[in-house]
Amino acid sequence: MAARPRILLVEDDPNLAELVRYNLEREDFEVETTPDGEEALLLARETPPDLVVLDWMIESLSGIEVCRRLRRLPETANVPIIMLTARVEEEDRIRGLETGADDYITKPFSPRELAARVSAVLRRVRPALAGGSLSYADIEMDTAAHRVRRGGKAVPLGPTEFRLLRHFLEHPGRVFSRERLLDAVWGQDTDIELRTVDVHIRRLRKAINDNGGADVIRTVRSAGYALDAD
Repeated sequence: MAARPRILLVEDDPNLAELVRYNLEREDFEVETTPDGEEALLLARETPPDLVVLDWMIESLSGIEVCRRLRRLPETANVPIIMLTARVEEEDRIRGLETGADDYITKPFSPRELAARVSAVLRRVRPALAGGSLSYADIEMDTAAHRVRRGGKAVPLGPTEFRLLRHFLEHPGRVFSRERLLDAVWGQDTDIELRTVDVHIRRLRKAINDNGGADVIRTVRSAGYALDAD
């Protein structure tokens, strides 16, 4: 029997934490909870979860800072993160995505909706872990080990950027609109805004160009993006 997916829930409202835990466990997830950002980092480092549900406003260390640090740790760099936030302004949501979150859900929310979002994110991530390798120019992707190298140097990517790059590597040179990328990378049932694609493209660009390589992600005005070394 396959192991149940492990969820780390970081939430300092005990009533909400218990409600979310109950609904996730009912959907056959294994849930570990903590109200504290520092403890969340320790738990995630000791035993990396399959996914982190992280409240933006927690005591001691903010959810944004926890998200940032999780992305920097080798053990958790590829773990999907869903942020819970009472902030409804678009700029706040964009900031969360730019920090490293893969999805967000605004309060108040239905715990059943959160459970559905968790399932959807895990479904999107797991196909990317299937065996095989892809390459283009000096970029190499090991899809089984979930690793990317450029010019022989490791490139740390979050789960969404990994799926974006994989999609580009499977179709080099082809231009994809934001709508097509949303369908391919996030799934057709998503309600994520188009601007989210731009945020993740920026994150992908920064990661793969960090060592001074030429920018291989081409922006095609009024059309979209393509992987194009020329």
